Amino acid sequence: MRDDELRERLRDRNPWWRAAATSTDALAWVQSDQMLRARAAYDLGYRSGLLDDVADGPIDDKLVVLRGARRVGKSVLLKDTAARLCGRGDVDPRQLVYVPTDGMRASDLNRVAKLGRELTRSAGQTRRVWLLDEVTGLEGWTQALKYLRDNTELGADTVICTGSSWEEEAEVERDLLAGRAGASARRRSRILHPMSFRDVLAATGREIPLPVSLPPWALQDEAALLIAESLELFVDDLDLAWQAYLTSGGFPRAVAEHHKTGEVSEAFLEDLAAWLHRDVDPEAGEDSVPKLLSAIESRCTSPLNRRALADDLGYGSRQTADLRLVRLVRTYAAIWCHQVDENGCRVAGAQSKLYLCDPVLAWLGSQLRAGLSRPDFSRLTEVCLGLALARAVDDLEPGRWENDDSIGYLRTGGGKEIDFAPLAVPSPSGAAHTVPIESKWVSSGWRAEARVIEGKFSAGVVATRTVLDSSNRAWALPAPVLALLLE
Repeated sequence: MRDDELRERLRDRNPWWRAAATSTDALAWVQSDQMLRARAAYDLGYRSGLLDDVADGPIDDKLVVLRGARRVGKSVLLKDTAARLCGRGDVDPRQLVYVPTDGMRASDLNRVAKLGRELTRSAGQTRRVWLLDEVTGLEGWTQALKYLRDNTELGADTVICTGSSWEEEAEVERDLLAGRAGASARRRSRILHPMSFRDVLAATGREIPLPVSLPPWALQDEAALLIAESLELFVDDLDLAWQAYLTSGGFPRAVAEHHKTGEVSEAFLEDLAAWLHRDVDPEAGEDSVPKLLSAIESRCTSPLNRRALADDLGYGSRQTADLRLVRLVRTYAAIWCHQVDENGCRVAGAQSKLYLCDPVLAWLGSQLRAGLSRPDFSRLTEVCLGLALARAVDDLEPGRWENDDSIGYLRTGGGKEIDFAPLAVPSPSGAAHTVPIESKWVSSGWRAEARVIEGKFSAGVVATRTVLDSSNRAWALPAPVLALLLE
């Protein structure tokens, strides 16, 4: 882009600069911001806290790479963060530089850094906060940003980079994260996930007490039992809320629409399908994505036979199917659950399970294309518990999600398997192991699965629909209670 185009973009998209220069309200832009006004139509009050340290903390040399699926709210989170910074008495709004990078190239970042500082020179030599929206979509962005961090004033600034995918060629760890731990152990690589079950309960105002969460190695501790027993009076309410969550998922707009009307609008489902068609399967027709998601959902609780998937979808080759699946994972629409052994190590050559990363994605097929099967709540329960566990593990050790190392299933022999095997995670006292979990969305007849866990690991948890039973070595916990403990 030309310098005049970059200047115009920076001036237009940073309205708080003019307010600071004229000593007017630095937050007046919030009322007219198109993105924030669009959210108002479906706003239930949910706000992600993923950038609280940026919004409320010191402006220093922190670097955050924030990724997640499209439509999950990354750009809105940047605008919320900008508003909170503009409202601080100790921050000059001209220290804040918001850069939407659509239509740009990585080579433009050098000029943006110079122009952004020049246009805000009246703020003096104070550090800046750079909000680079969707920058991870630019080829070569990590190298360009590394140069700026190593050789210009931007190296002392706060820099937030967002994006909706990750590529093997983008050396984020090598170029941006290595050797920059700073004075504290900040999380530099973060994922903005759809709202969790806990988030949805809080946003929709259900009269269900929200307990504290526990680390994934403590799901059979006394504290876990006390929490489960305290929620036993709400088991029916939790069951209904869980089914609503399995229907709406956690995209903020989908949650709001389902809460207000009892369903997610076809317009939003079409929007999600269009995003996935563009990012996952642009070579095929528009009905390819609903068919692909429906096929994945129907197979999600079993190891995925990619050849059979390719044949059923008419792809012609397994390689074509593999490409679609890789794109789904890299755009945060799906996550692998690989087979692991008793030590939590991946079993080479074994088939893996594939989970869609939000329940609403599982409904796209049946809602948008006639003849495709509706999702099954039992399968969706396993998926959502796997996602809750994966998020918990990744929170403890960032990078595990993107390294496909946050969840894994285990074969026990005799055709039996455990949905989520113990994996090593860091704890205050050293390495700990997550509690093994089997999902069985039933109100009776869960002991057979419990015996499989007891035979392999002595103890563990079976996630049921409504049953709470701690009288055996393997406990039964209602699935929504287990999700709240993990989140």
